[in-house]
Amino acid sequence: MEPEEASAQEDGGSRLMLRVERPVYDEEFLGTQLLHRKQSSTSFRQKLSDKFRCSSERAKAAALSFLPILTWLPSYPVKQYLMSDVISGLSTGVVQLPQGLAYALLAAVPPVYGLYSSFYPVLLYTFFGTSRHVSIGTFAVVSLMIGGAVVREVPDNMVIGPTNVTNSSLADKDLSPIDARKVQVAVVLTTMVGIIQFVFGLLRFGFVAIYLTEPLVRGFTTAAAVHVVISQLKYLLGVKTARFSGPLSAVYSVKEVFSKIKQTNIPSFLLGLTCTVFLYGIKVLNERFKKNLPVPIPGEIIVVIVSTGVSYGIPLEKHNVSIVGYIPSGLRAPAVPDFSLALNLIPDAFAVAIVGFSMSISLSKTFALKHGYSVDGNQELIALGLCNFLSSFFHTFAITCSMSRSLVQESTGGKTQIAGLLASLMVLLVVLVIGFVFQPLPQTALAAIIIVNLVGMFKQFRDIPPLWRTSKIELAIWLVSFVASVLLGLDYGLLAAIAFAIITVIYRTQSPKSSILGHVTDTGLYYDVNTYEEASEYEGIKIFHSNSSIYFANSDRYVNKLKEKTGVNPKELQAAQEAKRKRKKKDNKEQNSSIKICAEHKDATEEVVPQSQEMQEVRNGELEDKHSEPTSEAAAFLEPLSSVHSIILDWTAVNFIDSVGAKAIKQVIKEYASVDVRVVIAGCNRTVLDELNTLQFFSEELSTNMVFPSVHDAVLRCQCSSSRPPGASSEA
Repeated sequence: MEPEEASAQEDGGSRLMLRVERPVYDEEFLGTQLLHRKQSSTSFRQKLSDKFRCSSERAKAAALSFLPILTWLPSYPVKQYLMSDVISGLSTGVVQLPQGLAYALLAAVPPVYGLYSSFYPVLLYTFFGTSRHVSIGTFAVVSLMIGGAVVREVPDNMVIGPTNVTNSSLADKDLSPIDARKVQVAVVLTTMVGIIQFVFGLLRFGFVAIYLTEPLVRGFTTAAAVHVVISQLKYLLGVKTARFSGPLSAVYSVKEVFSKIKQTNIPSFLLGLTCTVFLYGIKVLNERFKKNLPVPIPGEIIVVIVSTGVSYGIPLEKHNVSIVGYIPSGLRAPAVPDFSLALNLIPDAFAVAIVGFSMSISLSKTFALKHGYSVDGNQELIALGLCNFLSSFFHTFAITCSMSRSLVQESTGGKTQIAGLLASLMVLLVVLVIGFVFQPLPQTALAAIIIVNLVGMFKQFRDIPPLWRTSKIELAIWLVSFVASVLLGLDYGLLAAIAFAIITVIYRTQSPKSSILGHVTDTGLYYDVNTYEEASEYEGIKIFHSNSSIYFANSDRYVNKLKEKTGVNPKELQAAQEAKRKRKKKDNKEQNSSIKICAEHKDATEEVVPQSQEMQEVRNGELEDKHSEPTSEAAAFLEPLSSVHSIILDWTAVNFIDSVGAKAIKQVIKEYASVDVRVVIAGCNRTVLDELNTLQFFSEELSTNMVFPSVHDAVLRCQCSSSRPPGASSEA
């Protein structure tokens, strides 16, 4: 073997030069002489023992991982961080209070349960969460998904008897039986969401969020915003309508609202419209002057205070304007959820768990990237699971992080989750002391708060033009996610969107881009000959590239594209060979027949004379023709059927191959061999090579010397083999 030399030096002081001189390698040589696998000295039993061995270091690492607060609280820089966290916490709490009241309407439970959901989970996340900037609590999309399940299980016209409310702590005198039943459903659904998220976190299933691609999530949340706005129209207009769930619920809700539009409560509509315009104006001002404002203008709390004051001064309830109503002071005693309601809620629990985690981890990673720290997806699942599970015993509904509150918490200088803790303490103060103040708060003001906070989601429609220009498949995912979620509901819409996203992945692997590669002179580089002028093919060699793995779903297409792109179809060549052989045989038969007729004609017209040397030569000529027939036929078979003598399969893009794909490749290699075209494989990575060995792809006929580490190795071997005379050794 010649020594291998490599050098890199400056050429003209501007470009590095690479020179490598080595033999042409194939996998047979690499696997037997050049590469030797490391022998593992650790047995499976030892690995298992090491995995579960306990030590003080591991115990400490586990404790710090499970309670991230222990990693930063002991070294918390009070002087640098405390004031920023206090200002951020107060600003976030001012926003969290009205949103908690408002999003409870989306969850179809009394407003006070929104306050509970804005306190307990935030308190728990401070200890278990890894993000420093997200604001945990109620969120419009998750609240709406909870409300959809609640309304489906407990419709407004359902008759509830005392025996139906099994939990005595929920059968409060302050709640009607139907409201108590709704709270039960929301609570048990939240418990199931928490269990799912916690178990997923323990099983290290943080990767599940990758199946919710950004176009899918943005299309889904935009559809959720449409559902939220539709659900708030009745509060904005002050009309009484039924609440629908399931497929086409958005259509039915719009139809119901417009059928009663003549019954619009004018005071409610005017107050709601005024609040909407005011909040939108405040939002625009905060956005435009955010660099000049020390803290954002708290538009939501201003609306809550002013509209509550107006309701106190002008008894709006007498004008049939719906108000929040009784808000009990203090916290409720913990209670075990009613798990008899859980069976019908399993699909909803999985949907809420995945959507909630997806929203949280995407926002957490955004802030972590901006501020230079990391978040642990699995710990985030555990944190959200504990927040939902433990809080559900205190009568909360499912939570996740809120985009609008998180932006407030981050933009006002929040450094750690101390800011979130202070925001939750503000909510606790309201629940314990001054909750009764907000009893006359008009629901139309809460509807205005909800609608204006969705402006950011509606801006996601701006995604469509860029996606049209950059990726039509991602645009299709966005549109399918949006349309399916609007028409089928958020639960079935999410499933349909995920299924469609997976189908697009299958489509991409089933319909990969394939090409014929050519070499760029004096570089050893190979590119598509149809794309680059500098790329040219070697005579008699076709290099086929397909940017996909080979498995059951695309193996047939891979083979068909190979035959189409190379222009070499073994069956067509064999058919042409057979037709040529038959034509040659027919021509020889006709020639022999004409010679025989001529000989008989001579015998009948000429005298019988001794056989002359001339006649003998003629007969010898006939004999020679007869003997030459098989020789000509053999020559016809020996003629090359195609100008292509070698095909190289470039597998640099192949990540895996299954048994169906391996059989298809093995079969096509044999087909090409039958027409004297050699097929070799180049650029096969070690993982795929191990899979081929496992699938028993190699045999005496197909050995590893047909596999090369690079396309250039394969080209040189094919050129060398084709230049040798017949019968020469095939060894390099």
